[in-house]
Amino acid sequence: MKSRLPKGMGGGPQDMNSMMKQVQKMQSNMTELQQEIEQREFSSAVGGGAVTVTMNGKKEIKSLEIKPEVVDPDDIEMLQDLIISAFNDTTAQIDETTEREMNAVTGGVSLPGIF
Repeated sequence: MKSRLPKGMGGGPQDMNSMMKQVQKMQSNMTELQQEIEQREFSSAVGGGAVTVTMNGKKEIKSLEIKPEVVDPDDIEMLQDLIISAFNDTTAQIDETTEREMNAVTGGVSLPGIF
């Protein structure tokens, strides 16, 4: 006895070709989006604007601004903490943007190993 799939399920080579074209289009869209995100700039200011980090979507630091009033030779640790905080905030912003926009392209489908 042969089992049959419900109508619209399964199919043959035509369905597989159609699915492969959709996957290729999605992959192309994801690549384009990733390249566009890599060109964007993301910034975070911490400590009331005392430290500002600007990075591109590749997570490369493009600029670091430090206001002179936060440079205290007796409290280097505070300045270090501000820089780390600004860096972490900016990388989180890049990650959240990438995930949100990739989910829009993939329809929320998780594709491990791709971006």
